[in-house]
Amino acid sequence: MAACAVAAQTATSPAPSNSAPTTPTTVLHASTSLVLVDVVVTDHGKPAHGIDRSRFHVFEDGHEQAIASFEEHQPAAASPQSAAAAAPIAALPPHTYTNISPYPDNGTVNVLLLDALNTPTANQQEARRQMIEYLGNIPSGTPIAIFTLTSQLRLVTGFTTDAAYLAKVMKSKAAASSASVVLEGEASSFQTAMGNRVSEMEVDQPSGAEDAVEAVEEFVADYTANQANLRVQLTLDAFQELARYLSGIPGRKNVIWFSGSFPITIDPDPDLMHLTRNVNEFGTEIRRTDALLTAARVAVYPVDARGLTTSTTVDASYIPPGNFRKGKDPVNKDYTNFLSNTAEEHASMQTVAEETGGKAFFNSNDLKTAVESVIEDGSSYYTIAYTPAALKLDGSFRRIKVTVDRGGDKLAYRDGYYAEPGYGPGGGAQNPEGANLIAAAILHGAPPSTQILLDARVLLSTDPLLKDAKLPTGPAGKMAATIKGAPQLYVVDLGIDPRGITFNDATDGGHSARVEFLLVGFDAQGNRVNYQDQTLSVTLKSKQFESSMANGLHARIFLDLPTGPGSLRIAVQDLNAGRVGSLEVPLQVAAK
Repeated sequence: MAACAVAAQTATSPAPSNSAPTTPTTVLHASTSLVLVDVVVTDHGKPAHGIDRSRFHVFEDGHEQAIASFEEHQPAAASPQSAAAAAPIAALPPHTYTNISPYPDNGTVNVLLLDALNTPTANQQEARRQMIEYLGNIPSGTPIAIFTLTSQLRLVTGFTTDAAYLAKVMKSKAAASSASVVLEGEASSFQTAMGNRVSEMEVDQPSGAEDAVEAVEEFVADYTANQANLRVQLTLDAFQELARYLSGIPGRKNVIWFSGSFPITIDPDPDLMHLTRNVNEFGTEIRRTDALLTAARVAVYPVDARGLTTSTTVDASYIPPGNFRKGKDPVNKDYTNFLSNTAEEHASMQTVAEETGGKAFFNSNDLKTAVESVIEDGSSYYTIAYTPAALKLDGSFRRIKVTVDRGGDKLAYRDGYYAEPGYGPGGGAQNPEGANLIAAAILHGAPPSTQILLDARVLLSTDPLLKDAKLPTGPAGKMAATIKGAPQLYVVDLGIDPRGITFNDATDGGHSARVEFLLVGFDAQGNRVNYQDQTLSVTLKSKQFESSMANGLHARIFLDLPTGPGSLRIAVQDLNAGRVGSLEVPLQVAAK
């Protein structure tokens, strides 16, 4: 029997009708060429309200554009109900799950991203302490979600306005600080050991050791660059994943990113013979990340979790490296590196903020005030929409400039977009590497992706609701033969919002799409125990297409799982447009 069947209008499971999914319209919309720009306006550090539409002017590549629509957003008034935790938009039937993120319907939402990957442990602990203190005095009705980043992005808690609950979560083990996999421990020990080895070589072989010393130094530089490259790639992956999680939520999202560093570009060491061997470029990944953040209307506010930084060379615990070769001062080099690295890190954060419409905060130990400022400013903004007078999807970067006819105002907004169908909402591949995209979507413990909204009803095959269903008689899943003991058959009925799927016109007047369905079962330790992967080409006649748009697409998939506690990851990918929807379901598979 087929592992997966798709229908345009069966009632196997409910379509995602518990929400009215909003087609993403930020920046470039492929079908309407609409550009949306969220603009934060402040006057002497405070949000400026009530500015008339006629005072705003928007320019693209230096040419003024006609404003198609204009809206001002202000924080919703606090109420007793707004202090409650966010509830689902509508109650789901039994055994049914959705990737539609619950969120308070009161304007802008905020994300606290605690970055352990790029931040020393001591700075993480201080940032966490200040956030616990801040959340104890948070204004009523402020919607916040909490994420952590270690070797992968993890959702600690979804959006809620319950300040007491947020403070409790921040104190929990899930939000605790942890050593970076690339900043501390083994990495720094290795660099210290290699530095000492260079010193020994210079003492033992005072003449003729120049080439050997140079080779060891280049090896250390390569190692350091590879560690930095890994940090950059993991961080970019996390922001792409975060954008996919937030894409199903309408309006502006403020991501407050507590980080110690983020070297977008890695400069070569001028003392090395081969200057560019330890440099990696991330232009394509940065561009893709920017496009996804743009599509999800995410503004990033980087906050340097280290506070006011000083060079380790002025610290009493500093031990200078011993490799004082002729004409070279390692202490001065360490100090110079500190200055250049700090400037580069702050410039990188500033760049991320400017490109997404946020603001960077550094050289201050008062992290609470930074967050307070972000939430106050980021919840008061104006949305300007325009259709470019001359739009060519040539892949070039289109620079946006917004002005307002008032003196003294400061404006913050994203500085442009990439004009190509391959990025942005509505069309093209937001991530051309479909295999990488689906791999991220089915990662155990990862946040759900909401580019495609879906419901999933998960039932044991013995459930009375399935008494008349046609079930497979053989193994279900690519790893079914490896399951120990008697497996249990699960039936997953998917309801998919077709507005997240790109349909192409078929030759017979119908509409076609290519969709991949993937189920992955995990045990309690997070090990993969079985999976099902099915790619289908869906072609709908005109009436079927109209029906599916009204009632959703539906699919039934089967998977064998071993007994015991575990979880089931469910993902749907649009192979035409490179969008994905995913969710994770906790399971307790009982024995037969």
